[in-house]
Amino acid sequence: MLNSSQNFVIILFAVLGSLLFMWVLNHFWPKEKRREHNDQIGWQLTALGTTYAVILGFMLYAVWTGFGAADLNVNLEADALVNVYRLAAGLPEAQKQHIRDLARAYADAAIEKDWPAMANAAVPNATRDINSEMWQALVTMKGASETEQSAQSHALSVMTSLTAYQRTRVLQSTATMPTVLWCVLIAGAVLSVASSCLFGSANEILHALQVFAFALLIAISLVAIGDINRPFQGTVHVSTFAFTRAQDSMRLP
Repeated sequence: MLNSSQNFVIILFAVLGSLLFMWVLNHFWPKEKRREHNDQIGWQLTALGTTYAVILGFMLYAVWTGFGAADLNVNLEADALVNVYRLAAGLPEAQKQHIRDLARAYADAAIEKDWPAMANAAVPNATRDINSEMWQALVTMKGASETEQSAQSHALSVMTSLTAYQRTRVLQSTATMPTVLWCVLIAGAVLSVASSCLFGSANEILHALQVFAFALLIAISLVAIGDINRPFQGTVHVSTFAFTRAQDSMRLP
């Protein structure tokens, strides 16, 4: 994914490219000769711009919803991990300490290994392996008392949720917007900005400012979609705060 500097360069080139296109157009097709077509150009730009605005707005909403879902899932995963840690208090002493050690290791692995892996578009495996160890420890345990059996049953139920959240996080970290949608967004941006350059405006400076603002808005929107599209990569990403908070909770007695 792109960093802040690369995003700025993309926006800069998009805006400069739009202004350059307008300058070239004015050179080969003077604005005085285009004024008689302003009504037709205006109708075309209105229809095209409205359609593209709907598409752009929908895609921004879709990627932001996905980002929010990924953030919520991480919080639920961290909360489930803390619950397993707390339920271990009802297990036999040996299993209690083992489960708690694994829970702490899970949080450490999520922060130190899973997040860097997801940031590099790799599949995170560290927490998955620890998750398997936790399952093995709980399934093979035989509680002697009713309290221990109840704690084991509840811990297994929470482990089911923890595993589901972990797998969902992996899927969210690898999912991306289809290429065909990027083609639609980029093609729509080019056509919309190009249409705005066709106006035969009497005030060339005002027209240039309008094209600049239009291109800037579209470029920023596309960069935002690109950043939010992969919730665990790039400048804008889901943080490890939930697992940091879980680490703090698991340090308590």
